[in-house]
Amino acid sequence: MSTKKQHDKHVKSLLEFLDNSPCNFLAVKTVKDILTSNGFKEIKADEPLRAAAGDKFFFTKNDSAVFAVKVGKQLPAQTGFKIIAAHSDSPCFRIKPNAEMPSAGGIMRLNTEVYGGPILYTWFDRPLSLAGRVLVKGDDALHPVTRLLKIDRPLMSISHLAIHFNRQVNDGNKLSRQKDMLPIVAKLNSQLEADNMLLNLVSSELKVKCEDIIDFDLMLYDVQGASLFGLHDEFISAGRLDDLSMVHAAITAIVEGTDDQATLVAAIFDNEETGSGTKQGAHSPVLANMLQRLVLALGGNFDDYCRAIERSFMVSADNAHAFHPNYAEKYDPTNHPTLGGGPCIKINANCKYMSDAHSAAIFKSLCQEAGAPFQYFVNHSDVAGGSTLGNILTGVMDIEGVDVGNPLLAMHSVRETGSTDDHVNMIKVMTRFFS
Repeated sequence: MSTKKQHDKHVKSLLEFLDNSPCNFLAVKTVKDILTSNGFKEIKADEPLRAAAGDKFFFTKNDSAVFAVKVGKQLPAQTGFKIIAAHSDSPCFRIKPNAEMPSAGGIMRLNTEVYGGPILYTWFDRPLSLAGRVLVKGDDALHPVTRLLKIDRPLMSISHLAIHFNRQVNDGNKLSRQKDMLPIVAKLNSQLEADNMLLNLVSSELKVKCEDIIDFDLMLYDVQGASLFGLHDEFISAGRLDDLSMVHAAITAIVEGTDDQATLVAAIFDNEETGSGTKQGAHSPVLANMLQRLVLALGGNFDDYCRAIERSFMVSADNAHAFHPNYAEKYDPTNHPTLGGGPCIKINANCKYMSDAHSAAIFKSLCQEAGAPFQYFVNHSDVAGGSTLGNILTGVMDIEGVDVGNPLLAMHSVRETGSTDDHVNMIKVMTRFFS
């Protein structure tokens, strides 16, 4: 395949991936579909793990995290694991229980709670809809059945106050998450329509009885699809580029990677945007447990597992901040990555990232071997940065690795901006790592 065709193929695949993944639960479903169509078998984490060289499998946690494995011909104690980590969640609005809030004039709003750290005002006056999971009655109380929901049509909007009522709105407008950010969903025709409106909607969409719905995890999402823009279609405009673009790159790499000697792992965690402190997050032992079970299933012991970790390498992939020409003063004077400049190696003197000179050298060498450019991201010394998956995972297992990511503008906006070249180059580097 020509370089341009490969470029276009990966960019088109990313746009489709984003449109099919309006929330963490749907992102994991999309990943599962890709893996299954490429010969990976789903296993259950509560069943005995049996594995042999050449096996390709995956399992999920909480329907919102997924871990894919290609078992190598060499034992992990000999080669270590090659791991790429990313996360499935993005900042958004989550529907609260008892969400209906009728108001004057028969206008129905829904009560929401902010998830993570979105740029709130970017969510105003957009066509929004609902996506997530719904739990319905199963065989008994301990085994409810999960149904995924994605309503494709515009269903609601968070409407801004007109400028005529706040002439100073463009001088700064402090927002209340409880008051200002409630979406309008309906003009009610009767009180009867107001009763259980949300559950009736969900039951109609899923074709289940309303009384069979036990609970739900539902989120708002922008129904406008991912798109390209720029004179040469060089930019990507989409929601959830952080971090679904890295999820897409990791899954593409494990599908296309050709290393059959080492064991390859793509670990897609949830809840990074809220600190990773859940059973499906990077701060849990879910990945370490799986790797240890795999070593045991291949005939090893705990000592073999420890040796495997010592010989392993992880690429923690979470997006970085691209240089914004309107706000040059916010960036480090000598390390400000640009859109289209290549994957970023993320550095922090206070160990907010797992990168050090040794792991950075490895990633730089991978970039050079893949024919991809690379950049550094370092925070301006007066601006506090956040942490990500890498340093959190090192609190669970003492693995070497590097924090990387492609640069984005408007991170945590309802629509972020990235570069098509950066995405294709990240796939090249990750695939090289897995080859």
